[in-house]
Amino acid sequence: MPDLLLELFSEEIPARMQAKAADDLRKMVADKLVAEGLVYEGAKAFVTPRRLALTVHGIPQRQPDLKQERKGPKIGAPDAAVQGFLKAAGLKSLDEAKIQRDPKGDFYIALLEKEGRPAIDVIAEIIPLIIRTFPWPKQMRWGERSAKNGALTWVRPLHSIIATFGPETEEPDIVKFDVAGIEAGQTTRGHRFMAPAEFSVRRFEDYVAKLEAAKVVLDPERRKDIILTEAKNLAFAQGFELVEDQVLLDEVAGLVEWPVVLMGSFDAEFLSIPDEVIRATIRNNQKCFVVRDPKTGKLANKFILISNIEATDGGKAIVAGNERVIRARLSDAKFFYETDLKNWKDKSADDLLKKFDQIVFHEKLGTQAERIARIEHFGAGIASSIGANVMQIRRAAQLSKADLLTEVVGEFPEVQGLMGRYYALAQGEDASVAAAIEDHYKPQGPADRVPTDPVAIAVALADKIDALTGFWAIDEKPTGSKDPYALRRAALGVIRIILDNRLRINLLKQSLAQIAWHIAGMHLARLAQARKAIAELEKTNLDEREIQRLRSLISHELSDERARELSDETVSTSWVRVNDLLAFFADRLKVQLRDQGARHDLVDAVFALEGQDDLLMVVRRVEALGKFLDSDDGKNLLAGTKRASNILAIEEKKDKRTFDGAPDASLFKLDEEKKLAAAIDQVKAEAGAAVAKEDFASAMSAMAKLRPAVDAFFDKVKVNDDDRAVRENRLKLLNEIRAATRAVADFSKIQD
Repeated sequence: MPDLLLELFSEEIPARMQAKAADDLRKMVADKLVAEGLVYEGAKAFVTPRRLALTVHGIPQRQPDLKQERKGPKIGAPDAAVQGFLKAAGLKSLDEAKIQRDPKGDFYIALLEKEGRPAIDVIAEIIPLIIRTFPWPKQMRWGERSAKNGALTWVRPLHSIIATFGPETEEPDIVKFDVAGIEAGQTTRGHRFMAPAEFSVRRFEDYVAKLEAAKVVLDPERRKDIILTEAKNLAFAQGFELVEDQVLLDEVAGLVEWPVVLMGSFDAEFLSIPDEVIRATIRNNQKCFVVRDPKTGKLANKFILISNIEATDGGKAIVAGNERVIRARLSDAKFFYETDLKNWKDKSADDLLKKFDQIVFHEKLGTQAERIARIEHFGAGIASSIGANVMQIRRAAQLSKADLLTEVVGEFPEVQGLMGRYYALAQGEDASVAAAIEDHYKPQGPADRVPTDPVAIAVALADKIDALTGFWAIDEKPTGSKDPYALRRAALGVIRIILDNRLRINLLKQSLAQIAWHIAGMHLARLAQARKAIAELEKTNLDEREIQRLRSLISHELSDERARELSDETVSTSWVRVNDLLAFFADRLKVQLRDQGARHDLVDAVFALEGQDDLLMVVRRVEALGKFLDSDDGKNLLAGTKRASNILAIEEKKDKRTFDGAPDASLFKLDEEKKLAAAIDQVKAEAGAAVAKEDFASAMSAMAKLRPAVDAFFDKVKVNDDDRAVRENRLKLLNEIRAATRAVADFSKIQD
């Protein structure tokens, strides 16, 4: 079957757009072909800085013939309906239609046959449409035609199009179409400098080979492999080790069509700068890799650059040019670093922190200084729970954001936290304090490490919980795919810190206090704004009535009656918000455990119980519950419990009441009732004692003892007895089953 070769040749495509563009091209063409009945065997897209390419193989020669029925109006329908049907179906008269018999009334149908078209004609129609509607994030117009309505837009000026179609054993045909005056053909160009001449291609294999001869590596994955392999080899040959960087590798592979790996150097004096700053400088400014000395693990004064040309001088001029730029940039970085160190030593970090009084964190959540105070307070509050030094936590919290004021972090935001550690150590701060400054941002993703030092744990939790409770207090939560304050990441960070360090922290208590603090803080902020407004008005000696209004407002806000109202309002609002926040944590925990193979419904079943805010205990319950439900006893008990719950739900709805309270033993008529009641009492005692000891495996073993009695009860006992008192007593017994299982989880939340 025939293959399609498509190339869209343009000026340089930004590296960050290339991978998505290749995938978009493949998907758009593939979807259109399938929609037209042209089901292909395979498709693969490629991208270089100057071209998007696609090969689709195994396309049928033509569309299949289409046969379909079009339903028309009922026999005897108005003439207008009949005429509309005939026109839509392309029939001259009803004689060309057939009659379909139906009990509800006979109606006309048209049998339509549409002959399939040659695939090449279909392709000639869909490709121009795809080009004109291609979803580039940013597009431009160019040339004389750009002034006309409907002018073609593309990420960069589009120069030529290759579109060939045909079987591998024959000369392919050119797919005839044009887009904005650019006619599809079979001619392209190679490397801009080393092989600029045009050349003709036929099919994909021929295309790849000729591009390679013209100094273009089409496959981005192959370009990455070339860069990585040669960079490692070059570093090894010089006695160094490449510092790998996947993000940089992806970007550099999108900047070159013919990668040539070279090595440059910089002055050894710049090695006094922290390694991370050197790497950020060289990476951000010149897109170069750094190398380290394998003996020391420290960076060497060398770097690896990727050229897009085989220079006649072996790359000497290219290396020299990069060295000049890197030298200048490292000189700036050294100046920033030394200036920061001097400021921290001369002025002290505490003096720098005063600037945070003037920096707003969020208009509803106050200044950065206020946020730091909250982090300090919260961190100190959980110190005893994690065995951390309170004074160290307070100091680390005070300095946690200080490096945001430094020159280096202003230039390289990605090293915030890290630079705070360097500056803190230089100032003589305790090592735990310095480590906490760096680690309090962590973890920032699933692959990031989790803080393990108690001081770092406390500050990291305080930072994340303050953000979560703050934005919950002002009701700015993530919605859909939008999460501007990275609150989902913060919640997952809290979960990972707690679980990885096996911490016992009651989130309800901690979060409730923080949310209440935020709400109270907003009230105080309103008072402060009113006082500020009065001061401004008094300066001008204007609008005495407005001044009096503001004073009355302040007086009202500070009254005992208003204080009681605000207290009640704060408490009620805080409870609503904190319960919603705990539900958010439950959702994030489900995501975390799902990645580990756990069932999400078990998390719901545990969280449905009162007071489940200890995440470590929640996970232990989920693990024990999962193992129990994998057993026959667990499966059967779940079925019995759900049966009891369903019966109760029906009867409670019918009677408009609940069946709480202990059953009356004197009303038991059958042995199965008595045995079930005895089993429930035994299970409640044993499971309750096991849960109190946090021995959830033993609690599940106790629950298993309930299964035989439950099975026997449903086998022999009629719940809805004719005797009203007996019926009510048996429903209470069913409620006791439900209550007994709630010692470990809400079984109604568990899916079958």
